[in-house]
Amino acid sequence: MPLYNSISVNSQTTVKIWKIEESYSDLLKPLDLKPNSLERVLGMKSELHQRGFLSVRHLLREFGYTDQDLHYDDYGKPHLKDGKHISITHSFTFSGVIVSDKEVGIDIEKQRDKIAIIAKKFVDYEFNYLNISADDYINKLTVIWGIKESLYKLFATPGMLFKDHFLVIPFMIEDGNTVAWIDYKNKKYRYNTAFLEFEGFTCAYVVP
Repeated sequence: MPLYNSISVNSQTTVKIWKIEESYSDLLKPLDLKPNSLERVLGMKSELHQRGFLSVRHLLREFGYTDQDLHYDDYGKPHLKDGKHISITHSFTFSGVIVSDKEVGIDIEKQRDKIAIIAKKFVDYEFNYLNISADDYINKLTVIWGIKESLYKLFATPGMLFKDHFLVIPFMIEDGNTVAWIDYKNKKYRYNTAFLEFEGFTCAYVVP
């Protein structure tokens, strides 16, 4: 399938989402992968992960980049050769890429009831406004996780904890956006965040 969604966040920032319906071989065929990328994809035990990895390279092409334009630092954070900022995600049958002139982060998560079991591991302040018995409880938990995962990807700093250092301001699902804060080592950082739901998945992304 071609591009699933393209979102112009602002004049410097774009999000693109791919629905992964192609076979592994169909995804691989048109791509020119670096040797280490090919080695990496061939070493993946799950075809789902292989297809996710390859679909991200197709998203790069949608932005006008190739696999050669992408590299990762020692913390596993992706970078583009031209200096623009990038963040990458894939979950089951969807992948997403955000590219911007500013630092950014993106995450796609499948909406699953089991997130409620681990909520106490990544939620603290947010319990003040969450309603466990509400119909949208799982959806809101998924948004909070996605925002915090996006913040973690943006900062890429070892030692940061979702529960202790990241905070998501109250929001309504229909709003599609909220504000998040990082409180780390006596410094506070504010981020604008947005999210959308589709086919049982949630995509969240953050920009300064």
